[in-house]
Amino acid sequence: MGRGRALLGQPVRSGRGVAAEELRRHNLGVVLKHLHMVGPVSRSELTAKTGLNRSTVADLVGELAARGVVTAGPSKIAPGPGRPSPIVDVRPHGAVVLAIEVAVDSLAVATVGIGGHIFNEIRVARPRGHFQPGQTVVDISQLARPLLAALPAEYNLVGAGVAIVGIVRRRDGFVQCAPHLGWQDIPFPDVLATEFVLDVPVRVANHADLGALGEYRRGGLAGVEHLVFVSGDVGIGCGVIVDGSPLLGSAGYAGEAGHNLINPDGRRCVCGSIGCWETEAGERALLRRVGAAAQGEGLDALARVEELAAGGDPATLAALAETGRWLGTGIRGLINVFNPEIVVLGGLYHRFFDYMEEAANETAAGAIDVSRRMTSIVRSSVGAGAALVGAAELVFDDVIADPAAILPG
Repeated sequence: MGRGRALLGQPVRSGRGVAAEELRRHNLGVVLKHLHMVGPVSRSELTAKTGLNRSTVADLVGELAARGVVTAGPSKIAPGPGRPSPIVDVRPHGAVVLAIEVAVDSLAVATVGIGGHIFNEIRVARPRGHFQPGQTVVDISQLARPLLAALPAEYNLVGAGVAIVGIVRRRDGFVQCAPHLGWQDIPFPDVLATEFVLDVPVRVANHADLGALGEYRRGGLAGVEHLVFVSGDVGIGCGVIVDGSPLLGSAGYAGEAGHNLINPDGRRCVCGSIGCWETEAGERALLRRVGAAAQGEGLDALARVEELAAGGDPATLAALAETGRWLGTGIRGLINVFNPEIVVLGGLYHRFFDYMEEAANETAAGAIDVSRRMTSIVRSSVGAGAALVGAAELVFDDVIADPAAILPG
C-alpha cells in the first residue's frame, strides 16, 4: 500500500492551563502519527517534521519504544559534521488491528499492524442470502483465528475495525439498516465482542466511508485533500473526504448517494423508493442488461461478464457502457455538490473500470464546467481491500489519539 502524506495533528508546545501530562500524551501521539503515516525517519528528521525539540523527541521515542510500538535502529552515516541520527520506525506487531469487511457476497478479514503493514488477509465468497449477525460472527471467527495465530509472538491486539455495507451510526457502530444483508437495528460491536470473545474495542462504520478513508490514507493520492469514493456492488456506497477529514453527517449517515433519485421513471429499489442510483448503475442493473449470458447473480455472474467483455462480446460491452453512463450521471451530481479533486471508483467499478470509464466521463461532463475540469475520475489504487484498510485506520486513529491509554506501559 502507498504511504500516507501528512500529520493528522500538530504538537502542543506550551500554554496556560495545559497540564504537562496532557501535553506529553498529545505529543506522544504526534510522533506516532508521523511514523504511522510516513514510515521510517531519522530522529533528527522527526524533530524537524514535528516541530518539537530534540530532547523531547528523544524522550517520546524512548517511551514509544518502551511501549513496544517503535524501534530506534542503527544510526545513519551523517553526511556532514555531528553525530549520526538513529532511524525510528514503527514495530508493526506492537499495535495490531483485526480488520473485517462484511459485504453482500463475501467476508474478508485481515491482520494489520501499525504503519499499514498487512500481516495476512483472507477473503471468501458467501452465497447470497440474509445471514444472521450471529452466524456472520461465527464465520468471521473461523477466518480470523488462524490469522491471529500466525502473528509474531508477543503481538498486541489493540482493536477490531469492521466495515459493513449498511447505514451505521458512527459513535457506537449500531447498524441501523443493512438492506442487502437483511439486517435491521443490530448492535454489531456487542454481537462481535460477545460471540467472538474479543477483549478489545470494536469500531464499526459504513463500508464506503472506510473505503474512502483507506484510499485517502494508503492509496496513491499524494496531496489530495478532497475526494469522493464510490463503491459499487449490489448497492452503491459513497464516502467523502473534505479538507482531509471524513464527511460523516450528524450521526455518520452521510454519503448514501446510492439512494438518490436518478430516474423518476425507473425501477423500485430495495429501500422502497423508485429510481435510485443503484437501480440503474448497480450490479443488478448491469446483469439485467447483459441478460441470460451472465448466468445468475453475484460473483460468479460478474466473472462471466468479465469473461464476455474480455472476449469482445458486443452485447456485454454495450451493457457495461450503459451502466457506465448511469454511473457518470450520479457522479455528475457528486461533482456539483462536493467539488472534489478526485472521484475514486471501487468495487464493481474498479473491476470494470476499463469498460465503463469512457461512458462515465461522457455523462459526468455535464457537471458544472469549472468543477468538472478540476475533477479526475480514477480507479481505486488500493483495490478490493480499501474498506479493510480503512477499518484498520479507524482503530489506529484511537491508538494515535492517546497511545499512553491503549499501549502497554
